Amino acid sequence: MTTRLPAAVLWDMDGTLVDTEPYWMAAEEELVGSFGGTWTHDDALQLVGSGLWESAAVFQQHGVDLDADTIVARLTERVQQQLNEFGVPWRPGARELLEALREASVPMALVTMSIRSMADDVIRQIPFAAFDAIVTGDSVENAKPHPEPYLLAAALLGVDIVDCVAFEDSPTGVASAAASGAVTVGVPNILSLDDAPATVLWSGLEGRSAADVAALTDLRKASA
Repeated sequence: MTTRLPAAVLWDMDGTLVDTEPYWMAAEEELVGSFGGTWTHDDALQLVGSGLWESAAVFQQHGVDLDADTIVARLTERVQQQLNEFGVPWRPGARELLEALREASVPMALVTMSIRSMADDVIRQIPFAAFDAIVTGDSVENAKPHPEPYLLAAALLGVDIVDCVAFEDSPTGVASAAASGAVTVGVPNILSLDDAPATVLWSGLEGRSAADVAALTDLRKASA
């Protein structure tokens, strides 16, 4: 078995590195409720992993009488307030695996559909320079599940996407990473990935090492 590390590791943020989905769901419920509408947990689940501007159209359908940019700004501001109040809820093992890969000199990119200011808030909580490139929802034309975010990340790093490993927690994100050609690791959080096109499923990141990530390079042919 090869032990060669991937050319790069590409990370989703919300739900994969940090468990911020409850923050987003609370912000969504508050927003829709402020316009007299009802927003259920099932409604929120339908948007997990989606782009913010694509999600804005759904909120408008639920009675939010604001333009898309204002919706995105209000949701992001509310989530950032919760981050400041309650802290960044890292998923178990996430920071440790980031640090192990950084110590192994593996290039890494953050690939999130949150906007840049939100990503920066989370990145500031990491006590080392974790990412060599950052792709956010306001830097792409096509949000996940389109492959553009992951293809852009690989281009920014100067590597071939098929030599990369991507970590995702949602069906939408897995679809994006898999369509790009990356070896795609599904790490389920609040949604099942049983039917998602992940190359492999991990139950979590806790206890995982750079060697575990290196072993994934054997799965490249299967993901092509």
